Amino acid sequence: MLKDVRAEIQKIDDQIIELMAKRTGLAEKVLDAKRKERVEINDEEQNRAVLKRAVEAATERGMDAGAVKRIYEVLIEMSIERQRELSGRGKLQP
Repeated sequence: MLKDVRAEIQKIDDQIIELMAKRTGLAEKVLDAKRKERVEINDEEQNRAVLKRAVEAATERGMDAGAVKRIYEVLIEMSIERQRELSGRGKLQP
């Protein structure tokens, strides 16, 4: 029983990682659009909108909105850092 539940959790964890990779993978398209629209890589207004949407969705589902917000803060930072790397301004760039 426990083994089966843990296997199900592992499948969900794999899906979460895949979705995170897809989300981060969109950084190049986002960066191209931001360049065309002359928007800074770190778009604070958009960040606030994403966090608000995530917190509202978590609240509607009875989840810990604070924890979900922290997760989305990390996702946003991952996207920003990927965009910086693509633009040659990432932490790994000289």
